[in-house]
Amino acid sequence: MKHFTVLSALLLACVINPVSAADEHKGHDHSEKPAKAHAHEAKPRHGGVVSVVKDINYELVAKRYSLALYVTDHEQPVDTRNASGTITLLSASGRIDAQLLPAGGNLLRASGTFKIQPGTKAVAMVKLDEKSSQEVRFVLN
Repeated sequence: MKHFTVLSALLLACVINPVSAADEHKGHDHSEKPAKAHAHEAKPRHGGVVSVVKDINYELVAKRYSLALYVTDHEQPVDTRNASGTITLLSASGRIDAQLLPAGGNLLRASGTFKIQPGTKAVAMVKLDEKSSQEVRFVLN
């Protein structure tokens, strides 16, 4: 009886998972080759480091006196005028927290003095309009 129960559970899991996976991809064009269908072009366009969260590209450009976060959705700029966020830089020299403010177009910016070195980790909490906050992680070069 135990073997039948386990076998039934495994069979049910195999049937349910493909259905739920299909629901997650509604709205995507899968007519291209599979390798390109989800290659969301996570290439930096402003010389920064890119991280992708829920199909949104976040590019962090970190300089000594400013942090710039560019937001795009499938290569299209995301309006950040009603966006907000915070960013934390973590490195061997310590922790720095800063507020990300809208700076026009698809840009959020933080001003201050930042110690940027290779291996510095950055964690941004970004809220776009009415959407829930997203945690975005970066490792700086």
